[in-house]
Amino acid sequence: MLDSASKAFFHLFARSGTLKKLASRYGMRQPSSFARRFIAGETVAEAIEAARAVEARGMTHTLDMLGESVTNLDKAEAATGEYLAAIDAIAAAGIGRGLSLKLTQLGLDADKAIAVDNLRRILARSEPAGFFVRVDMENSPYTDVTLEIFETLWSHGHRRFGIVLQSALYRSEQDLARLNALGAGVRLVKGAYKEPKAVAYQRKADVDAAYARMLVTLLADGHEPAIATHDPVMIDLACRTARERGIARETFEFQMLYGIRRDLQMKLAKDGYRVRVYIPFGREWFPYFMRRLGERPANVAFVVKGIFGER
Repeated sequence: MLDSASKAFFHLFARSGTLKKLASRYGMRQPSSFARRFIAGETVAEAIEAARAVEARGMTHTLDMLGESVTNLDKAEAATGEYLAAIDAIAAAGIGRGLSLKLTQLGLDADKAIAVDNLRRILARSEPAGFFVRVDMENSPYTDVTLEIFETLWSHGHRRFGIVLQSALYRSEQDLARLNALGAGVRLVKGAYKEPKAVAYQRKADVDAAYARMLVTLLADGHEPAIATHDPVMIDLACRTARERGIARETFEFQMLYGIRRDLQMKLAKDGYRVRVYIPFGREWFPYFMRRLGERPANVAFVVKGIFGER
Protein backbone atom coordinates (compact mmCIF):
# COMPACT_ATOMS: atom_id res chain seq x y z
CA MET A 1 0.00 0.00 0.00
CA LEU A 2 1.26 3.46 -0.82
CA ASP A 3 1.14 6.29 1.68
CA SER A 4 -1.99 8.45 1.94
CA ALA A 5 -0.66 11.22 -0.30
CA SER A 6 0.20 8.78 -3.09
CA LYS A 7 -3.15 7.05 -2.84
CA ALA A 8 -4.90 10.43 -3.03
CA PHE A 9 -2.84 11.25 -6.12
CA PHE A 10 -4.07 8.19 -7.99
CA HIS A 11 -7.66 8.78 -6.91
CA LEU A 12 -7.43 12.27 -8.36
CA PHE A 13 -6.26 10.75 -11.64
CA ALA A 14 -9.17 8.30 -11.52
CA ARG A 15 -11.62 11.23 -11.65
CA SER A 16 -9.97 12.90 -14.64
CA GLY A 17 -12.23 12.88 -17.68
CA THR A 18 -9.35 13.75 -20.02
CA LEU A 19 -7.19 10.88 -18.81
CA LYS A 20 -10.16 8.54 -18.99
CA LYS A 21 -10.73 9.43 -22.64
CA LEU A 22 -7.06 8.91 -23.48
CA ALA A 23 -7.02 5.60 -21.63
CA SER A 24 -10.15 4.42 -23.44
CA ARG A 25 -8.48 5.23 -26.75
CA TYR A 26 -5.09 3.64 -26.06
CA GLY A 27 -5.23 1.50 -22.93
CA MET A 28 -6.86 -1.55 -24.54
CA ARG A 29 -5.61 -1.12 -28.07
CA GLN A 30 -3.75 -4.45 -28.19
CA PRO A 31 -3.52 -7.63 -26.09
CA SER A 32 -0.09 -6.65 -24.75
CA SER A 33 -1.14 -3.16 -23.64
CA PHE A 34 -0.46 -2.13 -20.04
CA ALA A 35 -4.06 -2.24 -18.81
CA ARG A 36 -4.56 -5.80 -20.04
CA ARG A 37 -2.63 -7.18 -17.12
CA PHE A 38 -5.40 -6.10 -14.73
CA ILE A 39 -8.51 -5.95 -16.96
CA ALA A 40 -9.72 -8.83 -19.11
CA GLY A 41 -11.10 -6.56 -21.82
CA GLU A 42 -14.07 -4.37 -22.61
CA THR A 43 -16.61 -7.09 -23.52
CA VAL A 44 -18.21 -10.00 -21.72
CA ALA A 45 -16.85 -12.30 -24.42
CA GLU A 46 -13.30 -11.28 -23.45
CA ALA A 47 -14.13 -11.80 -19.77
CA ILE A 48 -15.47 -15.28 -20.51
CA GLU A 49 -12.26 -16.14 -22.35
CA ALA A 50 -10.22 -14.99 -19.33
CA ALA A 51 -12.49 -17.01 -17.02
CA ARG A 52 -11.88 -20.17 -19.02
CA ALA A 53 -8.13 -19.68 -18.59
CA VAL A 54 -8.57 -19.24 -14.83
CA GLU A 55 -10.66 -22.41 -14.62
CA ALA A 56 -8.03 -24.31 -16.58
CA ARG A 57 -5.57 -23.45 -13.79
CA GLY A 58 -7.85 -25.01 -11.17
CA MET A 59 -9.39 -21.83 -9.75
CA THR A 60 -12.83 -20.26 -9.70
CA HIS A 61 -13.74 -16.68 -10.60
CA THR A 62 -16.15 -13.79 -10.31
CA LEU A 63 -16.77 -11.47 -13.24
CA ASP A 64 -16.91 -7.78 -12.40
CA MET A 65 -18.42 -5.46 -15.01
CA LEU A 66 -16.73 -2.19 -14.15
CA GLY A 67 -18.74 0.95 -13.58
CA GLU A 68 -19.66 3.32 -10.75
CA SER A 69 -20.92 6.80 -9.84
CA VAL A 70 -23.79 6.75 -12.34
CA THR A 71 -26.01 9.79 -11.82
CA ASN A 72 -28.18 9.38 -14.92
CA LEU A 73 -31.08 6.93 -14.71
CA ASP A 74 -30.77 6.07 -18.39
CA LYS A 75 -27.18 4.99 -17.79
CA ALA A 76 -28.24 3.00 -14.73
CA GLU A 77 -30.86 1.25 -16.85
CA ALA A 78 -28.25 0.55 -19.51
CA ALA A 79 -25.85 -0.92 -16.91
CA THR A 80 -28.61 -3.12 -15.54
CA GLY A 81 -29.40 -4.33 -19.04
CA GLU A 82 -25.74 -5.12 -19.61
CA TYR A 83 -25.66 -7.18 -16.42
CA LEU A 84 -28.77 -9.11 -17.47
CA ALA A 85 -27.19 -9.81 -20.86
CA ALA A 86 -23.93 -10.85 -19.15
CA ILE A 87 -25.83 -13.34 -16.98
CA ASP A 88 -27.30 -14.94 -20.10
CA ALA A 89 -23.94 -15.01 -21.88
CA ILE A 90 -22.10 -16.52 -18.90
CA ALA A 91 -24.77 -19.18 -18.44
CA ALA A 92 -24.63 -20.04 -22.13
CA ALA A 93 -20.84 -20.30 -21.99
CA GLY A 94 -21.02 -22.95 -19.28
CA ILE A 95 -18.41 -21.34 -17.02
CA GLY A 96 -18.61 -20.67 -13.27
CA ARG A 97 -21.36 -18.30 -12.21
CA GLY A 98 -20.20 -15.40 -10.07
CA LEU A 99 -20.86 -11.67 -10.49
CA SER A 100 -19.72 -8.54 -8.68
CA LEU A 101 -21.42 -5.13 -8.88
CA LYS A 102 -21.60 -1.69 -7.32
CA LEU A 103 -24.84 -0.01 -6.26
CA THR A 104 -23.82 3.37 -7.70
CA GLN A 105 -23.50 1.56 -11.02
CA LEU A 106 -27.21 0.75 -10.76
CA GLY A 107 -28.23 4.35 -10.06
CA LEU A 108 -27.93 4.75 -6.28
CA ASP A 109 -26.81 8.38 -6.60
CA ALA A 110 -29.77 9.21 -8.82
CA ASP A 111 -32.61 7.33 -7.14
CA LYS A 112 -32.22 4.81 -4.33
CA ALA A 113 -35.53 3.05 -5.04
CA ILE A 114 -34.65 2.54 -8.69
CA ALA A 115 -31.20 1.22 -7.78
CA VAL A 116 -32.84 -1.32 -5.46
CA ASP A 117 -35.28 -2.30 -8.21
CA ASN A 118 -32.39 -2.73 -10.64
CA LEU A 119 -30.61 -4.98 -8.15
CA ARG A 120 -33.79 -7.01 -7.67
CA ARG A 121 -34.02 -7.50 -11.43
CA ILE A 122 -30.46 -8.78 -11.54
CA LEU A 123 -31.08 -11.17 -8.64
CA ALA A 124 -34.32 -12.39 -10.21
CA ARG A 125 -32.35 -13.37 -13.32
CA SER A 126 -29.19 -14.59 -11.61
CA GLU A 127 -30.50 -16.71 -8.73
CA PRO A 128 -32.53 -19.25 -10.74
CA ALA A 129 -29.48 -19.68 -13.00
CA GLY A 130 -27.24 -20.56 -10.03
CA PHE A 131 -25.23 -17.34 -9.81
CA PHE A 132 -23.74 -15.81 -6.67
CA VAL A 133 -23.81 -12.00 -6.70
CA ARG A 134 -21.42 -9.97 -4.55
CA VAL A 135 -22.24 -6.34 -3.75
CA ASP A 136 -19.00 -4.35 -3.63
CA MET A 137 -18.45 -1.85 -0.85
CA GLU A 138 -17.70 1.63 -2.16
CA ASN A 139 -16.20 4.53 -0.23
CA SER A 140 -17.44 5.39 3.26
CA PRO A 141 -20.36 7.72 2.38
CA TYR A 142 -22.06 4.64 0.90
CA THR A 143 -21.43 2.18 3.73
CA ASP A 144 -24.68 2.66 5.62
CA VAL A 145 -26.94 2.61 2.58
CA THR A 146 -25.13 -0.38 1.05
CA LEU A 147 -25.58 -2.41 4.22
CA GLU A 148 -29.20 -1.27 4.53
CA ILE A 149 -30.04 -2.39 0.99
CA PHE A 150 -28.18 -5.66 1.41
CA GLU A 151 -29.92 -6.50 4.69
CA THR A 152 -33.33 -5.57 3.28
CA LEU A 153 -32.98 -7.90 0.31
CA TRP A 154 -31.50 -10.60 2.55
CA SER A 155 -34.60 -10.35 4.76
CA HIS A 156 -36.70 -10.87 1.63
CA GLY A 157 -35.11 -14.28 1.09
CA HIS A 158 -32.20 -13.62 -1.26
CA ARG A 159 -29.38 -15.99 -0.30
CA ARG A 160 -27.14 -16.29 -3.39
CA PHE A 161 -25.93 -12.91 -2.35
CA GLY A 162 -22.89 -11.53 -0.45
CA ILE A 163 -21.21 -8.29 0.52
CA VAL A 164 -17.77 -6.74 1.11
CA LEU A 165 -16.25 -5.14 4.22
CA GLN A 166 -13.10 -2.98 4.35
CA SER A 167 -10.79 -3.31 7.34
CA ALA A 168 -9.60 0.29 6.83
CA LEU A 169 -12.88 1.60 8.29
CA TYR A 170 -13.16 1.82 12.07
CA ARG A 171 -16.73 0.53 11.99
CA SER A 172 -16.07 -2.65 10.02
CA GLU A 173 -15.43 -4.97 12.98
CA GLN A 174 -18.89 -4.18 14.33
CA ASP A 175 -20.38 -4.58 10.86
CA LEU A 176 -18.72 -7.98 10.57
CA ALA A 177 -20.29 -9.18 13.81
CA ARG A 178 -23.67 -7.98 12.53
CA LEU A 179 -23.30 -9.78 9.19
CA ASN A 180 -21.99 -12.98 10.78
CA ALA A 181 -25.07 -13.04 13.01
CA LEU A 182 -27.21 -12.59 9.91
CA GLY A 183 -25.55 -15.56 8.21
CA ALA A 184 -24.35 -13.53 5.23
CA GLY A 185 -21.23 -14.26 3.20
CA VAL A 186 -18.56 -11.58 3.65
CA ARG A 187 -15.61 -10.76 1.42
CA LEU A 188 -12.92 -9.13 3.55
CA VAL A 189 -10.64 -6.54 1.92
CA LYS A 190 -8.30 -3.87 3.27
CA GLY A 191 -9.86 -1.05 1.22
CA ALA A 192 -8.72 0.77 -1.91
CA TYR A 193 -10.35 4.17 -1.26
CA LYS A 194 -8.75 7.30 0.17
CA GLU A 195 -10.74 7.88 3.36
CA PRO A 196 -10.68 10.69 5.95
CA LYS A 197 -9.11 10.23 9.37
CA ALA A 198 -12.51 10.61 11.00
CA VAL A 199 -13.71 7.26 9.67
CA ALA A 200 -10.64 5.22 8.70
CA TYR A 201 -7.20 4.16 9.81
CA GLN A 202 -4.49 6.14 8.06
CA ARG A 203 -1.48 3.95 8.87
CA LYS A 204 -0.87 0.71 6.98
CA ALA A 205 0.00 -1.05 10.23
CA ASP A 206 -3.39 -0.18 11.71
CA VAL A 207 -5.27 -1.32 8.60
CA ASP A 208 -3.31 -4.57 8.65
CA ALA A 209 -3.97 -5.12 12.35
CA ALA A 210 -7.70 -4.63 11.83
CA TYR A 211 -7.63 -6.97 8.85
CA ALA A 212 -5.88 -9.65 10.94
CA ARG A 213 -8.49 -9.38 13.71
CA MET A 214 -11.37 -9.52 11.26
CA LEU A 215 -9.81 -12.43 9.37
CA VAL A 216 -9.69 -14.55 12.52
CA THR A 217 -13.28 -13.59 13.41
CA LEU A 218 -14.50 -14.35 9.90
CA LEU A 219 -12.88 -17.79 9.85
CA ALA A 220 -14.27 -18.62 13.29
CA ASP A 221 -17.79 -17.22 13.00
CA GLY A 222 -18.39 -16.41 9.34
CA HIS A 223 -20.33 -18.10 6.57
CA GLU A 224 -18.32 -19.12 3.49
CA PRO A 225 -15.53 -16.66 4.40
CA ALA A 226 -13.82 -14.90 1.52
CA ILE A 227 -10.30 -13.75 2.42
CA ALA A 228 -9.47 -11.19 -0.26
CA THR A 229 -5.78 -10.28 -0.06
CA HIS A 230 -2.44 -10.59 -1.83
CA ASP A 231 -0.56 -10.08 1.42
CA PRO A 232 1.51 -13.19 2.28
CA VAL A 233 1.41 -12.30 5.99
CA MET A 234 -2.39 -12.34 6.00
CA ILE A 235 -2.51 -15.50 3.91
CA ASP A 236 -0.14 -17.23 6.32
CA LEU A 237 -2.32 -16.09 9.22
CA ALA A 238 -5.43 -17.52 7.56
CA CYS A 239 -3.74 -20.86 6.85
CA ARG A 240 -2.35 -21.09 10.37
CA THR A 241 -5.66 -20.13 11.99
CA ALA A 242 -7.56 -22.68 9.94
CA ARG A 243 -5.03 -25.40 10.77
CA GLU A 244 -4.96 -24.65 14.52
CA ARG A 245 -8.75 -24.49 14.79
CA GLY A 246 -9.48 -27.48 12.58
CA ILE A 247 -11.23 -25.39 9.93
CA ALA A 248 -11.41 -27.37 6.68
CA ARG A 249 -9.85 -25.78 3.60
CA GLU A 250 -13.02 -26.25 1.58
CA THR A 251 -15.06 -24.07 3.97
CA PHE A 252 -13.35 -20.80 3.04
CA GLU A 253 -11.59 -19.30 0.05
CA PHE A 254 -8.87 -16.86 -0.86
CA GLN A 255 -9.80 -14.20 -3.39
CA MET A 256 -7.35 -12.27 -5.54
CA LEU A 257 -7.51 -9.81 -8.39
CA TYR A 258 -6.92 -10.69 -12.00
CA GLY A 259 -3.31 -10.06 -12.99
CA ILE A 260 -1.96 -9.60 -9.46
CA ARG A 261 0.24 -12.23 -7.77
CA ARG A 262 -0.54 -15.01 -10.21
CA ASP A 263 2.31 -16.99 -8.67
CA LEU A 264 0.64 -16.86 -5.27
CA GLN A 265 -2.73 -17.79 -6.74
CA MET A 266 -1.25 -20.90 -8.32
CA LYS A 267 0.67 -21.91 -5.20
CA LEU A 268 -2.42 -21.75 -3.01
CA ALA A 269 -4.47 -23.70 -5.54
CA LYS A 270 -1.78 -26.38 -5.77
CA ASP A 271 -1.71 -26.57 -1.97
CA GLY A 272 -5.40 -27.45 -1.98
CA TYR A 273 -6.93 -24.13 -1.04
CA ARG A 274 -9.93 -22.67 -2.82
CA VAL A 275 -8.86 -19.64 -4.86
CA ARG A 276 -11.25 -17.26 -6.62
CA VAL A 277 -9.99 -14.67 -9.11
CA TYR A 278 -11.92 -11.43 -9.60
CA ILE A 279 -11.99 -10.70 -13.33
CA PRO A 280 -12.85 -7.08 -14.18
CA PHE A 281 -14.04 -6.09 -17.63
CA GLY A 282 -15.95 -3.32 -19.38
CA ARG A 283 -15.56 0.09 -20.93
CA GLU A 284 -15.51 1.91 -17.57
CA TRP A 285 -12.20 0.40 -16.49
CA PHE A 286 -10.04 3.49 -15.91
CA PRO A 287 -11.06 4.39 -12.28
CA TYR A 288 -10.55 0.78 -11.23
CA PHE A 289 -7.15 0.72 -12.91
CA MET A 290 -6.05 3.88 -11.09
CA ARG A 291 -7.02 2.40 -7.72
CA ARG A 292 -4.94 -0.70 -8.44
CA LEU A 293 -1.94 1.54 -9.12
CA GLY A 294 -2.57 3.41 -5.89
CA GLU A 295 -2.49 0.21 -3.85
CA ARG A 296 0.89 -1.16 -4.83
CA PRO A 297 4.08 0.60 -6.00
CA ALA A 298 5.14 -2.40 -8.10
CA ASN A 299 2.07 -1.86 -10.26
CA VAL A 300 3.26 1.62 -11.18
CA ALA A 301 6.64 0.30 -12.32
CA PHE A 302 4.93 -2.32 -14.45
CA VAL A 303 2.71 0.24 -16.17
CA VAL A 304 5.56 2.67 -16.85
CA LYS A 305 7.54 -0.16 -18.39
CA GLY A 306 4.54 -1.17 -20.46
CA ILE A 307 3.90 2.34 -21.75
CA PHE A 308 7.46 2.93 -22.90
CA GLY A 309 7.79 -0.60 -24.18
CA GLU A 310 5.03 0.03 -26.70
CA ARG A 311 6.89 2.80 -28.47
